[in-house]
Amino acid sequence: MLPEFGDGDAAWHARILGAGHRRCCASMSIRSYWFEHMLILASGVRMKRAVIVGAGIAGLATALRLGQDGWRTVVVERAAGRRSSGYLVNLLGPGYDAAERLGLLTALSARQLGLFTTVLVRADGKPKFTVPSAIAEAALGKRTMSVFRGDLEAALYEAVRDRTEFRFGTTVTSIDQGADRVRVVLSDGTSEDADLVVGADGVHSATRRAMFGSGHRVDLPYVVAAFPLGHPVAGVPESSATTFIGPGRTAAIVNLGPHRSSAFFTYRSADPGSQLRRGPVDALGAAFGDLGAGVPDALRHLERDPADAYFDAVSQVVMPRWSTGRVVLLGDAAWCVTLFAGHGAALALAGADQLGAALERRGDDIPAALTEWEAGLRPEVTKRQALAHRGMRQYAPPSRFHVWLNDAAIRAITLPGVRGLVRRGIERTSR
Repeated sequence: MLPEFGDGDAAWHARILGAGHRRCCASMSIRSYWFEHMLILASGVRMKRAVIVGAGIAGLATALRLGQDGWRTVVVERAAGRRSSGYLVNLLGPGYDAAERLGLLTALSARQLGLFTTVLVRADGKPKFTVPSAIAEAALGKRTMSVFRGDLEAALYEAVRDRTEFRFGTTVTSIDQGADRVRVVLSDGTSEDADLVVGADGVHSATRRAMFGSGHRVDLPYVVAAFPLGHPVAGVPESSATTFIGPGRTAAIVNLGPHRSSAFFTYRSADPGSQLRRGPVDALGAAFGDLGAGVPDALRHLERDPADAYFDAVSQVVMPRWSTGRVVLLGDAAWCVTLFAGHGAALALAGADQLGAALERRGDDIPAALTEWEAGLRPEVTKRQALAHRGMRQYAPPSRFHVWLNDAAIRAITLPGVRGLVRRGIERTSR
């Protein structure tokens, strides 16, 4: 099981199985990169400057793309340092294409997890049925990649670390726009004058609240958790995953060897805020403590080391527009589609890449570039957000009958001739 969901029914079923100048800059050495920038400075051409808020996938990808196009960038991050944990993410369709254009595929290939066998289990851990990894491979095709979120961020950071300035442990105090510049005041007492500000600070974005007000986050009655496992867990075969799907909840344990294993949980809750206040150890223990098939071992691991756990309520972000003047939101800050929809990481990469392309086409007319960029990307975001509601029914089924329907659909994929139909469905939803 790959815990970044979505892409409609076809991709969901496959996931449950385990499923020019810019390009030159992507591969150039750091020495040649800075030499090129010295030539630009010597020529008297002013380099555009961007302040990017957030050092997650969206922020790092934006810094990489703009840096490849000759921008000077500074990345402001609230956390004291980079985070390394997170859930599995899938890159296919536009996300895989963007990773390729950004020059990331070589680095990501060394970190990719590949596809694996999935065992659908009952609550006591006894198998229902097994689906080999070859079926997911046949459904998803060659241009797809699964990695840990932290490894994707690491690849982006390594690609951009020597071509941008990082301000960790820093927040934005104020943003003031003029006719052709934006002044950003930071919590460390410094200020930056920029041509563009990119708010890539996630679903709880402070940039969004400051520039667009509140009311754009739609909280949903679900909780999600994911954390890495330093060692394989008991009860899960090697190079495979066990997945339990029951009414209102899903638990998946992936065993790909030391430091390549992970646990994922999601469940329905009438009051997600109360679950977050309990903390991941208590809340997940109460919601999943009755399960077998590796879940007890994973929960014990969590109890020993809860700091690495991602544990949050599920929310979407829905906005009538993503930019105002020279300030733009990107990634979850602008359009969080939720894990249930899938393509969160892919949309962040594609959004950053397409933003760079629009800015390159429009030159100095940054507001026009932002309008063009949003018009091109919004239909895909709207589609993904609509698919999230289908994902909710699949990963937190409302009844035992819905669980049975899910099982029947997954079993059907193993039948001869069905794989091609699934693959074509994924290709349609990934365009």
